[in-house]
Amino acid sequence: MELEMIVKLTQKLARGFGPWKQMFLDNEAELNKIGGSLIFAGTDKDDDNMLTVILHFDSSESLKAFAGHEELKAKRAEAGALLDTTVVTVMCPDAFTETS
Repeated sequence: MELEMIVKLTQKLARGFGPWKQMFLDNEAELNKIGGSLIFAGTDKDDDNMLTVILHFDSSESLKAFAGHEELKAKRAEAGALLDTTVVTVMCPDAFTETS
């Protein structure tokens, strides 16, 4: 059985958090369909164009499906995501989101 994964994604935005947030809400079902779900999304307190997203994926295959999903990439770009600034970090397998 393959382990679930938690991934941190950082990227710069051209148009602030609002358009990106709306894009995410409009497309969350597609992320869920490929085995991903949102844990956290927000921008830096002093920089509305510096985005951090924490995502959960059911498997490395789910992460690969997300990374290669051209339609979602295009929608993120349309919402102002500067895709060439994206940094993806896979978190350690012992990471947790709940304590009980």
